[in-house]
Amino acid sequence: MNHIPLPVGGLYAITASCDNESVWLQRCEQILAGGASILQYRDKTATAAQRKQRALRLQRLCRSRQVPLLINDDLALAVEIGADGVHLGKNDPPFAVARQQLGKQAIIGVSCYNQLPLAQKAQAQGADYVAFGRFFSSTTKPEAILAPLELLTQARAQLNLPIVAIGGISVDNAMDLLTAGADFLAVIGTLFNAEKPQQVAAQLCECHLRTRSGQINVLDK
Repeated sequence: MNHIPLPVGGLYAITASCDNESVWLQRCEQILAGGASILQYRDKTATAAQRKQRALRLQRLCRSRQVPLLINDDLALAVEIGADGVHLGKNDPPFAVARQQLGKQAIIGVSCYNQLPLAQKAQAQGADYVAFGRFFSSTTKPEAILAPLELLTQARAQLNLPIVAIGGISVDNAMDLLTAGADFLAVIGTLFNAEKPQQVAAQLCECHLRTRSGQINVLDK
């Protein structure tokens, strides 16, 4: 199966917990219809069988829109279904193992929290993107270390790979992250808790388009 390549930027949607699978899948479909450029399957409660079933369903949705599906913290599942890539945290297998098992075409992203040296190491290893955060209060990971906006500006000046911002992102604060230097907005709660997920996804995508079209210049901040 050919891998879908990493987009240049935009909305990086991450799935919330699944209480009702049909509703959950419908929300994923709406978020993709709203313009999400990446979907990450994150599921901390399901059984292995459920995770595989859900990942395969998401994969079909993503393939229909040519959006890459990444698997959070589960290299074995990413390999098993032939996902477009994996997102690695500090407790996951080493980057070199993920690259060896997934192949050179796969997208591999690395969580770097609030630490620029971790991102520099990830870049040297060949990561496709790095993620920083949380930047704002997060209901998904309230205990996560807070990262300053200045970190995005520093990373933008020192790194040559895409930067993902995560943590409490909403339509109201998205522009702050984008103008500071983020390429992708990684969003969970704001999308999955929304009454109209497709509309919120479209609004977040519009923030990215406005920034990248030059209506707001990164250097103006």
